[in-house]
This record gives sequence, C-alpha cells and structure tokens, in this order.
Amino acid sequence: MRIAPNLAAIAAIATLSLATPALAALPVGATAPDIVTKAARGGKMFDFALKAALKKGPVVLYFFPAAFTSGCTIEAHEFAEAAADFEKNGATLIGLTAGNVDRIAEFSKLECRDKFPVGEASPTVIKGYDVALAAKAGWTDRTSYVIAPNGKIIFTLSQLNPAGHVQGTLDAVKKYKATKKG
Repeated sequence: MRIAPNLAAIAAIATLSLATPALAALPVGATAPDIVTKAARGGKMFDFALKAALKKGPVVLYFFPAAFTSGCTIEAHEFAEAAADFEKNGATLIGLTAGNVDRIAEFSKLECRDKFPVGEASPTVIKGYDVALAAKAGWTDRTSYVIAPNGKIIFTLSQLNPAGHVQGTLDAVKKYKATKKG
C-alpha cells in the first residue's frame, strides 16, 4: 500500500520537471563564442565586439528575455546601480536580448540609465551561448556570464528570476581581480 503514494509522488515530480525545463548555459571553463553586434548606450547605437572588450579586462555578459518586460527592467535597474562597481573592478558590462530589439536604444537610456550598453542577440549568438528561451521562440533566457580576458567563462548563472545575477557576477569579477593581483 505504501508503493502507490510513492509512485504518485515520483510521477508528480517528473511531471513538474517536464513542465519547467531547466535552463541551459555554457559551463565554467568553456570558451565564449565571439560576438559582434549592434548595441546602444544612453540611446546611442554603436558596434560591440566581444574580442575588443576582452582586451580591457573581464566581460560581464548577461542575456535577458526582452526589453521593457518586468523582470528585465528590474534586472537592468540593478545592473545600472552596480555599474560603477563593475567598472571599478575592471569589467565591461553588457546585456543582450532578442526580445523587443527595436527598442534597445530606448531601453538603454531609460532602464539601463545610460550606465551600460544593451545589444541584440542574434540567432547565432543565442545558439552559441545556449540561451534560447523555451517558452518563447526566438527570445533569450536569463543567463549571466563572466568571461575572463582569455575568453574562458569563469561564472555562469542561468535562472529566470533576476535575483542573484548582479551579485553573482560582481562577486565573480572581484574574485577574478583578486587572483590576478597575487
């Protein structure tokens, strides 16, 4: 008689697991694929190249589903508040999305508060970084990376909740900086 409740519990867990797929992401130690894209900072468009940014130091690259959605706006505000800390620690910060890309210039000005750029994640970039949002075709999930100047990923966080992305990436940048001093 105890077997049936256990089987029911296992079936329920399996069903929930299928209903909420785990987010994928590149693992720590992987080589970050190159990125060249259009980006905006303070409403002004420019060409962003990952290789050029890595020459200056680590890059905090965060993917978000779409400009002007609630979680993405919260995350942009949090990154904007921490932008000076990233800069002080030698890191370049950029957000990429495939959702509402026609509004990234406006998003960079209003929600990123002119503090850091946001750019367009092409289908090639989405595939290369394994950040396709299962719930909405063509959009990116919420995944944050810290990439060392040698192109290796030193931190990954992939979860739709924006909580923890800013602190996790900032801690990884500080840890990287501390190891390079010694």
